[in-house]
Amino acid sequence: MLLLLLSLSLLLPLAVLLWRPRSWDARQSWLVRLQHRVAWGALRWAAAWQQKRLAQSTLHAGQSQQQALRRCLHGAQGPRCTLRGSTDISTFRNHLPLTKASQAQEEESGGQPLPPTSNRHHGEASLQATLLGLAALNKAYPEVLAPGGTARVTASSPWPYRLPWPWHALGQVSPTGAKDPRVLLLEALRSPGLRALEAGTAAELLDVFLDLEAHGEELAEAIAAGNPGAPLPRRAAELREALEQGTRGLALRLWPKLQVVVTLDAGGQAEAVAALGALWCQGLTFFSPAYAASGGVLGLSLWPEQPHGLYLLPPGAPFIELLPLKEGTREEATPTVLLAEAQKGKEYELVLTNHVSLTRCRLGDVVQVVGVYNQCPVVKFICRLGQTLSVRGEDTGEDVFSEALGRAVGQWPGAKLLDHGWVESRILDSSEGSAPHYEVFVALKGLRNLSEENRDKLDHCLQETSTRYKYLRFRGSMGPAQVHLVGQGAFRELRAALAACPSAPFPPEMPRVLRHRPLAQCLQRRVVS
Repeated sequence: MLLLLLSLSLLLPLAVLLWRPRSWDARQSWLVRLQHRVAWGALRWAAAWQQKRLAQSTLHAGQSQQQALRRCLHGAQGPRCTLRGSTDISTFRNHLPLTKASQAQEEESGGQPLPPTSNRHHGEASLQATLLGLAALNKAYPEVLAPGGTARVTASSPWPYRLPWPWHALGQVSPTGAKDPRVLLLEALRSPGLRALEAGTAAELLDVFLDLEAHGEELAEAIAAGNPGAPLPRRAAELREALEQGTRGLALRLWPKLQVVVTLDAGGQAEAVAALGALWCQGLTFFSPAYAASGGVLGLSLWPEQPHGLYLLPPGAPFIELLPLKEGTREEATPTVLLAEAQKGKEYELVLTNHVSLTRCRLGDVVQVVGVYNQCPVVKFICRLGQTLSVRGEDTGEDVFSEALGRAVGQWPGAKLLDHGWVESRILDSSEGSAPHYEVFVALKGLRNLSEENRDKLDHCLQETSTRYKYLRFRGSMGPAQVHLVGQGAFRELRAALAACPSAPFPPEMPRVLRHRPLAQCLQRRVVS
């Protein structure tokens, strides 16, 4: 029915267009407006339908999760398919113990867990996240989806689901099907009236701005040359002037009407978001349409005007459970609970079930419940349990280390942290003749060399943050953390190496802890100080 209505809405105005004589440019402009009108009408209809489904499912979260479990069990294969006829949660939990990603999976994926997921369920969740995200974005920023209001500057899109024609053209100035980042960036730079900037992830957008600064003159010359018959010398001059004024606030100088930056929130993106918000994208709002882990789309973002990083966990597919964690620790406390049983203020680890092999996999992603939407929790991401180092049994987690590194960088004059990774010294054979320690690789803006005094500050901050680390350092069981500054592009090379792994998860997650030598050597080769 929807396709029929779309066809009728297109054919009637098109007939009028062909009947009336118009210039070619006028016809093109009219067709663009027509396509946008049809796309927006279809989006409103589809988003309203998804919103209704979401409201109904979250009002009866327990029943909705029972239905999700039933669908999950119905698709079961292999020796565990005997559970197909049961929808009892207790039976389900008793027969299927919690598991973690195997070491073999970590080897294949470059150290990242590979929780199982279903393409069908992934598609359903992704479609819902995309439609509701676009509707929420348009409600908060009505001009973003207007013709020519949005540009994508990376090959990947922040929207989890690729919508078919005519939706994919909503607001976009980016050439259809373009994958070359330079082509995408040039098209965005030629459009000073942009309202929104899109990138696959914040880390990818960070690479775009670093490249823009490094190759600004080349880009300005390309813009000045323009397309055949359409040179843009004035826009090229504006680009040069904007770059001359420095990094801070660059995005708004290039696009004065810019309102929002859209990226997909995947693991390991917090530092890139912080760096972009403090420098290039200062004064802009960041919006992610979904919370994505290596198991797929798990959370929906319905509030672009709210602080970045609040997500609703929906009760449909994929089937999600919450594993409570002991207060003050990262250890499991009790059996899993369903979404409606989550308590505000508590921290939980996400558990995802694969409908094919019926594997209940602990994702390692820890979230805190900060609110409720009907009967379902609204959460914010806290940390990833798998991102820990332990050279002497100290178990320093991602959140503890990031806090210590943030304090240290704050004491380095003029420095802004862009990215970092850390590894146990044994991985790089760098502890021979000395106590085992951490090898830390950092990418910085505003600092080209690290003095010994600055390097020592990280070790001091780690001792202030972790009593266990301080105790082992005092005893001499651990050596001081060794800090290395890497050159521009080092972490991009690391992400490329991760993406090249045969079983690399999507959406991409950026690991902080590198457990395999080839990955650590990607950064070691790019050390400049």
